[in-house]
Amino acid sequence: MIAVQNGHRPRARLAALGAYVPERVLTNHDLEEMVDTTDEWIVSRTGIRERRVAAPDQAVSDLALAAAGAALENAGISGEDVDAVICSTCTGDYVLPPTAPLVSLGIGASRSMAYDLNTACSGWIYGLNQAYALVESAVARTVLVVGAEVLSRFVNWEDRATCILFGDGAGAAIVTASDPDTATGFLGFDLGADGAGVPELLVPAGGGRRPAHDGDIPPGDFFIQMNGREVFRFASRVMVDSATRLLEAVEMSIDEVDLMIPHQANIRIIDHAVDRLGIAPEKVFNNLERYGNTSSASIPLAMAEARDAGALRPGDLVLQVGFGAGLTWGSTLVRYEPLLPAASGSAA
Repeated sequence: MIAVQNGHRPRARLAALGAYVPERVLTNHDLEEMVDTTDEWIVSRTGIRERRVAAPDQAVSDLALAAAGAALENAGISGEDVDAVICSTCTGDYVLPPTAPLVSLGIGASRSMAYDLNTACSGWIYGLNQAYALVESAVARTVLVVGAEVLSRFVNWEDRATCILFGDGAGAAIVTASDPDTATGFLGFDLGADGAGVPELLVPAGGGRRPAHDGDIPPGDFFIQMNGREVFRFASRVMVDSATRLLEAVEMSIDEVDLMIPHQANIRIIDHAVDRLGIAPEKVFNNLERYGNTSSASIPLAMAEARDAGALRPGDLVLQVGFGAGLTWGSTLVRYEPLLPAASGSAA
């Protein structure tokens, strides 16, 4: 699906960012004591050096709420100003209810609509698209989008192929209505899915097809399982294809992009996309080595850090592109137009 801005509606403006990561750091050297792996092996194949792990008493709503609070502070607004809360997560607190109502309660958004979406690592882009649609259709004026995950709860720590990859974290954004004459906002989206790839990356059990109370399920089926080779091939192709389609649809070149923030999954995938798209490496921000793959939290977490590092400046045109289980993908072009240009905050 391609959606392109038409210029005749309220403009959805990316107005603020926030992020949060848990305190506990799990390094590659820590993993050497847990599974048959080495720091050198992990870094050479993924680019990851450490990741964060949620405390035993932290659920995904706790991480989401911390990131949401930072975004609200950076926007200079309160929860009462929020009309909708969208939480992108595949590791919600419960099977039901959704996590978003817990976040809306926590920020004091007592009158907001609140719902979850789950497209795994592509979820952040899908969430931004939902916020864009709500604002530009005049259903809502201010939307809080949160991408948050506690993937450590769904990792088999005896599986060295997957336990080295994932971490916990949360990122958030405020998308608000603005005058089309004074804001650029979102220029377009490219979204899609190939359901034939579902078996390549999934948690086989715990849902309605194989519920947790079925006593015959092997314990390993409650954890992330991945066909690494196929996911790598898919991601390497779709990151480039999606970004290229979007740039063509909005009639822009990669040279006009100020900053690219890709999904933080594997440095080799990122490097491949950078090379194929022809974007200058200094225009690409990644924090993969510090946080690993935090799924739907990875892009907003990187955006918040880019802001704090001075790599993301007010007025910058940002290309965000990601992929995830499903197999899904998404990309968007948006101008970063903060309500409070001097706002910043540490993600750590």
